[in-house]
Amino acid sequence: MSDEGGEPDHLDAEEREAVEERETGSAVVIYEVIRKAGADELARPATGLFFSALAAGIGVCASLIGVATLRAGLPDARWAELVSSLGYTIGFVIVVLGNLQLFTEATVSAVLPVVAEPRAVNFGRLARLWGIVLIGNLVGTLIVAAMMAQGWIVDEATLIGALEFSSHLLTNDFGRTLVLGIPAGFLIASLAWVLPNARENSFWVVVAITWLVAAGGFAHVVVGSAEAWLLWLAGRAGLDWVAFGFVLPAFLGNVIGGSGLFALIAHGQVKEEMEGGAD
Repeated sequence: MSDEGGEPDHLDAEEREAVEERETGSAVVIYEVIRKAGADELARPATGLFFSALAAGIGVCASLIGVATLRAGLPDARWAELVSSLGYTIGFVIVVLGNLQLFTEATVSAVLPVVAEPRAVNFGRLARLWGIVLIGNLVGTLIVAAMMAQGWIVDEATLIGALEFSSHLLTNDFGRTLVLGIPAGFLIASLAWVLPNARENSFWVVVAITWLVAAGGFAHVVVGSAEAWLLWLAGRAGLDWVAFGFVLPAFLGNVIGGSGLFALIAHGQVKEEMEGGAD
């Protein structure tokens, strides 16, 4: 609930100031920083959301190119896979530190206002945001995947490395991809909670968390869509598999782990403090 000035009435004056200045503090302060950012995102014009999401889809493809470039110069060994996973972090550094709209990272903040006030109008605004961001992300990854498949932005060795890396998606069925999407969604969504306290260490936080997503073989719907598009354009998979064999289960897993599970946990850990402060 909010007072007449529009500020949450469960915060004291110091905590309200920290929220306004985006400073770090207690879990309640971090929650309110993210909630306020989410409310702002829900109110953004559709055009701005789409182009930010399109830029994120294009930018995050640097992860696939980074992995493929490293794989092309490394032997076939487990340690090489762990090293090449560092390339996966590049696109996320661009997108996250650039404040672009990436599904699961940016969209988790928009879930908190809905969890706090679960009304039909807020669910509608959330669905609008998710739809615009996901479509923009997927269009962006398709553009880059097409340029890669044509050899316009990568050489043959890098393209082969990208296809080899992407082929692991084909070994997972619907259920397996969904399950692998849950930890990916949770980890990427956790960036929204961790970064307000990271400050000058933000770069390393993004690198560490996204490296784990790649090293663990987890499924992120946006980066994975670039891999799926590439497999389709190379004739190694059908469009039906892209839509229903990867994108749909990865999307569901990311929603469960990120926008669902993480947001509920984040809300749950401060719920009593907020209610106590409001009494």
